[in-house]
Amino acid sequence: MSNSASYALTERQHRIVRCAPAWIAEHGEAPSVRELGAAVGLTSSSSVVYHLRRLRERGLVVQPRGRASGRCPHCGQ
Repeated sequence: MSNSASYALTERQHRIVRCAPAWIAEHGEAPSVRELGAAVGLTSSSSVVYHLRRLRERGLVVQPRGRASGRCPHCGQ
């Protein structure tokens, strides 16, 4: 990903991208959508899902714990 693409992220999206690996390191598993939202200051699960979708569109996959997507949580494939 180019540096210019990283500027397209909002501050909240940056926090989500930083939070997920930290959560995994601390808890040994990915955060749920609700846990991820609470960690970055979002109270609505739909808002978290919106940001996750926008991140995926930019090539950054943050896979929360929950329903299996069939994708690797690390590379998104």
